[in-house]
Amino acid sequence: MIDERSAGPALVRVAQRHVDHRLKRRDAPGQEISRRGEARLSLDEELCRRMADHHHAAPALQDDAGLRAQYRELKRRTAELYRSITTEAGITVRPWTSPGQPYRDSRDLRRRVRSSGVLWVYPTRAGHGPSRATDGRHPMREPSGVRADGVELCHNDLFRAVHDVFGHLMFGHGFGPAGEFRAAFCQMALYPPDVHPVLFTEQVGQVAWFFYGPHLRLRDGRLPRRGEPGYVPPHHRPYPQQKVFRFAEEFVEAFPRMFDLGATREES
Repeated sequence: MIDERSAGPALVRVAQRHVDHRLKRRDAPGQEISRRGEARLSLDEELCRRMADHHHAAPALQDDAGLRAQYRELKRRTAELYRSITTEAGITVRPWTSPGQPYRDSRDLRRRVRSSGVLWVYPTRAGHGPSRATDGRHPMREPSGVRADGVELCHNDLFRAVHDVFGHLMFGHGFGPAGEFRAAFCQMALYPPDVHPVLFTEQVGQVAWFFYGPHLRLRDGRLPRRGEPGYVPPHHRPYPQQKVFRFAEEFVEAFPRMFDLGATREES
């Protein structure tokens, strides 16, 4: 079901075409993008902490032929999805050059994109998290060959646009942990499974670290809630470190199990 929070069925059709093209068939269980967008999420906070710890402990920079191939495919698929945003969906992507973030929250993003047809993307060069160990070597920071407003976008800029459109705009998912995980679950269907370990590094692992990381926990290991002593509001938290590694398969397999495709989020 698509309600008033979404950008309408047009984006769903664009996304589903990519899913169908990747699968070459339409009968794969759980691959209807509308079912993914409305699936009920049961947040497993223990799993979220373990994913955050995995990202935290992972090496900053791995390098092997298989990993390079996975990142090349991630960039290629992202570029295809980006082109669909600008050609099929008719959304104009522009780099945000003013101070601060372009949107107050996901509701502001949806309202402004729907009314203007423009998606403002916070440029990677303005904020991509600590990356000293990967400076000049992070594959997502390489030039994409795409220009917007005279600015050449890197692959991570394209990835941000794809995430905002197919993750947040399409079904109205928020910017909190549940919304970001729902957005990631939808995006997983748009990429082949062999890319998921690096998709996780670029997305799910960072979300887990931002909301459940060890830097946010009290001495007893507990995460303080809003209003409790020690709670750090999201706008005061650091970005996760930008790393290049292959996320462990156990987490790639466990993450989708938080979603129930047989129930909708309105029922949760």
